[in-house]
Amino acid sequence: MARKTSGGIGETIRTVVYAVLIAILIRTFAYEPFNIPSGSMVPTLLIGDYLFVSKFSYGYSRYSLPFSLPLFTGRLFGDGLERGDVAVFKLPSDGKTDYIKRIIGLPGDRIQVINGVLHINGVAVQRRQIEDYVDEHGIAFTQYVETLPNGVEHRIIEAQGDEGGLDNTEVYVVPADHYFAMGDNRDNSRDSRVQDGVGFVPAENLVGRAEFLFFSTDGTAGWLEPWKWFGAIRYGRFFNAVN
Repeated sequence: MARKTSGGIGETIRTVVYAVLIAILIRTFAYEPFNIPSGSMVPTLLIGDYLFVSKFSYGYSRYSLPFSLPLFTGRLFGDGLERGDVAVFKLPSDGKTDYIKRIIGLPGDRIQVINGVLHINGVAVQRRQIEDYVDEHGIAFTQYVETLPNGVEHRIIEAQGDEGGLDNTEVYVVPADHYFAMGDNRDNSRDSRVQDGVGFVPAENLVGRAEFLFFSTDGTAGWLEPWKWFGAIRYGRFFNAVN
């Protein structure tokens, strides 16, 4: 009986170890879950959204590995990024903090915002005003559909109209092997327009492309308030693609 008990414990330990290894492999090379802590990507992503990021979309760098282990430099098998992708990257200034923004500028691009209108290589990006975006508190924001040069369409909001602090900028020339990232909540996003904060995003710092939501909660229920849990879940956002 002692041998059977020992064998059962050993088998359980092996099963747990295998499960952990499989989870690490999936998280490193396939998909990694992330949650949204800020409103910088509203209306595309809301605070309390949980999503999966595909790690293989842009290839792999040290930031694909657990703890960002510096086993190699640059990117391996990386050639899948397109303008308009919603991407997770490590903040260039510390290499640790996860940021999620939309990739607006590619290497060599000239990016500028003039009176709230995005310009890429001297050409104004088309934006079409649509119905106001109304948040969960009933506050309305001016909303547009922006069409990037490659045809990608996405929604943006202007909380301060076209008079926000980042609605008129200098011309940013994106360096080689770097990208220019912006939030869809244009007046409430710390992004590449803030050169002493986020700045240009090195290709090596890309973690992956946001693919789809798997859970979302509006934050009105705490962990110790189980009677509120079901009412706080945004069921309509489950399995929505991130566009």
